[in-house]
Amino acid sequence: MSLDAELAASLAALLPGAVEKAEEVRGETVLQVDAASLHAVCRHLRDRGFNYLTDVTAVDTLDLLFPSPARFTLVYHLERIPGGERIRLKAGVSGDEPVADSVSDLWPAAVWGEREVYDLFGIRFHGHPDLRRIMMPDDWEGHPLRKDYPLQGFPGQREV
Repeated sequence: MSLDAELAASLAALLPGAVEKAEEVRGETVLQVDAASLHAVCRHLRDRGFNYLTDVTAVDTLDLLFPSPARFTLVYHLERIPGGERIRLKAGVSGDEPVADSVSDLWPAAVWGEREVYDLFGIRFHGHPDLRRIMMPDDWEGHPLRKDYPLQGFPGQREV
């Protein structure tokens, strides 16, 4: 049984409906998970030896022609050290009130990545110990990596 099939099976037994899709892409396991189950999935993976969070990011999938309820996709890259197995988790998040559970209690390195995602995309993380801007000034208006952010910034916005 491949790593993705084994993990998907163990997650399906523990958290029915949590894994929406499991596949292998270029030798890496990719799991599309339900955002409401994201923290539980991450805890399970951490307990199965995925002890290193390499990255947290997001993608704005805004499509004005074909709108989707999940405007944003959160992306987590995990690795098992030693061993080198990697997993990419993806979870769709609503565009209306983009919120997900923080995984900073599982991997303290998530504190910085989640702050960056909050600052640049506006996705909030429940349970985050210090959710505030990390790159843009505190008084900055908007979130610059959103597809609907004005290319020249908002009128009257100061230069960085």
